[in-house]
Amino acid sequence: MSEYFSLSECDVIGFDLDHTLCRYNLKETSRLIYESFARYLVEHKGYDKDLLLLTPATWDFCFKGLVVDLEEGNLIKLAEDGTVLRATHGTKNLSTDDIIKHYGPKREWKHFNSLNTSYTRSAKYYFYDNYFDLPGALLCARVVDMLNKRGAEITSDIWKDIVAAIDHNYNTSAFREDTGTYFPSVKCCPGSYLQPCSDAVKSWLRSMKNSGKILLLITSSHSDYCRLVCEHILGMDFEELFDIIITNALKPGFFSLVPQQRPFRTLVNDVEDSEGLPSLEKPGWYSQGNWPHLHELLKTMTNKSEPKVGQDCFLHSDELHHYRWCLSPPVSNQWGSYFVDMQKNEGEETRRLTWCCHSIHTYSTMAIPSIEAIADLPLDFKFQRFSSDKPITTGYYPRPPDSLLKWEEN
Repeated sequence: MSEYFSLSECDVIGFDLDHTLCRYNLKETSRLIYESFARYLVEHKGYDKDLLLLTPATWDFCFKGLVVDLEEGNLIKLAEDGTVLRATHGTKNLSTDDIIKHYGPKREWKHFNSLNTSYTRSAKYYFYDNYFDLPGALLCARVVDMLNKRGAEITSDIWKDIVAAIDHNYNTSAFREDTGTYFPSVKCCPGSYLQPCSDAVKSWLRSMKNSGKILLLITSSHSDYCRLVCEHILGMDFEELFDIIITNALKPGFFSLVPQQRPFRTLVNDVEDSEGLPSLEKPGWYSQGNWPHLHELLKTMTNKSEPKVGQDCFLHSDELHHYRWCLSPPVSNQWGSYFVDMQKNEGEETRRLTWCCHSIHTYSTMAIPSIEAIADLPLDFKFQRFSSDKPITTGYYPRPPDSLLKWEEN
């Protein structure tokens, strides 16, 4: 494989919508999502109203890449080999002795291999990898704090209630029916949460399509929410920018659930047809679907047996952490860096690569902070790929995160 990657080599270029083409105002959006979940717990499940009260310092806890260990009731940050680097019970840090008490002298989390190979949810754990449920980690921890303060038992019912809060707010009918807190708020004031794409990005998308590239928009959001977002960030003519739009895709299952894949469905006024399509015959806007059927259509559209598809890159920006064109909050005082964990023990400083950093290098081609960072570059610009035989800072454009630069120095 070449050590360089270029968009000009791709026949098809796919984009996610949320936190990729659409950059959110994360401070406002995170608060809204937290409030959406907390209000459900207070109003529907009888939880303490204090859950709705937050201070600015509280947000330091909200950190991407944490795992909720449902068996132990802890939140944990993992090293690349599954070692528990840091942990909390509720929002309270666990000491080294406490971590060893829970996870043994080697601090090994027993479900790491399962998470590392599937990246899916489980009855044993939950991985906070996206911004639409990330504030739930803070809510989960605060619920544990409140129960500990009362001396109440912490049971799996807490987690069931939080999952119910997520489902209530993001149900596919919630946008249309104005239920929950999240969708009604975004519909009322989209400018408070959504950042319009720059003219450079819009021109970049048009130039790729004009050069013969097939452009895909594939999102797990439902079509009505997708339409609102796209009209706000790209304009009323956004459909002209893409050859194929797929909503309610439920990634990553869209790419991986074979042979149990969902069929594609047509849409009428944002309502899915009850009959699934046996195959995908032409470009257009569809719901649900699966990669094998899309791949067959792309073969026909490109007249190639194996069209080259470029889809999503892992993003970074100094100590802002990104996944699939996403931005997240700065480095946490409580959790440290997303890429490298640095701890002091008896005056000695140790640095460990995190599991999230390892995953980026293992499964991604390159890392950039946002589409804006590359929109002015020519399509044949050559980006350096991640490579196991290159320095760990290789593959980041326009520059590596500070924590990895310091890692390299040491």
